[in-house]
Amino acid sequence: MAEYDYDLITIGAGSGGVRASRVAAAHGARVAVAEEHRVGGTCVIRGCVPKKMLIYGAHFAEDLEDAKHFGWDIPECTFDWVKLRDNVLGDVDRLNGLYTKTLESHEVEIFHERATITGPHEITLSSGEKKTAKVILIATGARPHVPSFPGHELGITSNEAFHLDAIPKRVLIAGAGYIANEFAGIFNEFGAKVTLINRSDQLLRGYDESVRDRLLQISLMKGIDFRFNAEFIKIEENEDGSLTAHMTNHEPLEVDCVMFATGRVPNVEGLGLEDVGVEVDEKGAIKVDEYSKSSVDHIYAVGDVTNRVQLTPVAIREGQAFADTVFGDKPTTVDYGCIPSAVFSHPPIAAVGMTEAEATNTLGSIKVYTSDFRPMKNVVAHRNERALYKMICDAATDRVVGMHMIGPESPEIMQAAAIAVKAGLTKADFDATVAIHPTMSEELVLLK
Repeated sequence: MAEYDYDLITIGAGSGGVRASRVAAAHGARVAVAEEHRVGGTCVIRGCVPKKMLIYGAHFAEDLEDAKHFGWDIPECTFDWVKLRDNVLGDVDRLNGLYTKTLESHEVEIFHERATITGPHEITLSSGEKKTAKVILIATGARPHVPSFPGHELGITSNEAFHLDAIPKRVLIAGAGYIANEFAGIFNEFGAKVTLINRSDQLLRGYDESVRDRLLQISLMKGIDFRFNAEFIKIEENEDGSLTAHMTNHEPLEVDCVMFATGRVPNVEGLGLEDVGVEVDEKGAIKVDEYSKSSVDHIYAVGDVTNRVQLTPVAIREGQAFADTVFGDKPTTVDYGCIPSAVFSHPPIAAVGMTEAEATNTLGSIKVYTSDFRPMKNVVAHRNERALYKMICDAATDRVVGMHMIGPESPEIMQAAAIAVKAGLTKADFDATVAIHPTMSEELVLLK
């Protein structure tokens, strides 16, 4: 008889856990997955996938208005939030089914219940059943952080935003990261009056200052308000169901909904980590080495629960590398350098590599090339929004070390540009490439 019930038990069926389990099974391992919610995790169920669908829906508000300038006779339109919401949630159901079938087709057993680590090589399911495995992988992800103050329970997070019965007329969003700015754009396009509140005076910390400033400028033009250097004092519910948010340095604000987008917290509570000696950092994230191994030899962790880089494609790569290392006899690590990212704001931002400030501090001598232009579509549509592309180069080698963009379709354009930056190409390589005209992306090979 085998020493353990399985070669691998994965706790959590999000992007990282599903990839790790599927690949481990393909390597011949006996694999089981325990998931207390739905298969697919944050990205598929309550994150980037349904959010991107809402963003597509929100864009039609401007597209329908712009179409009039292109000769289309657009009758008065109405928006049905419930229809969009239900269509999006319906596709989430479809994806949940596909992820489940992917695991099942690789003969991965799925336990649709919570699992806790209760001993060496052992988990206990919520039903009380115990299972053993040679290796345990924790891929439980993270959840929205909700600050603690009087009345915080009256607010929602991005999790609940996908299930609202109606679009609130007035929304206060706490935070200034990518989730806050993306939902600000969504709610604003759907007709809500949006205000962002943030403890500091900056948006999107970590992104290049030029594109951050441009997003703030455009957001203000679109009617989004900002309250910087503000922290919640309390939230009170009014007789009519509305909320009054009290904050430092600003007057109270009456709204219909408060949404917290103030970061994410690793899901480690109740897993039994302390009982088996798995170490976590000061934020609760599981400490791992370059091969995703925890402080306990047979326990590994990937994805947001490790708080390395909280991005779905990174979790997937970590899951793949784990499975190849442990079950594929192919030791593999993840390269965290030059990871491209995007903010699906209105308009969207995309970036890869170092910001101008980071490059200056790291390299000393740099060259910066920019293109500040009005996209052709915006010209005809009488939309006064300008795109900004920025290339940062090492002055000594001409190598492109950073690329930053804000404008229509920036994330789609950046994916190809990120390959060039990752490959270490130079500004001369971009200059030597013939432009595709007329496109927005041609600005990348025409930068001055």
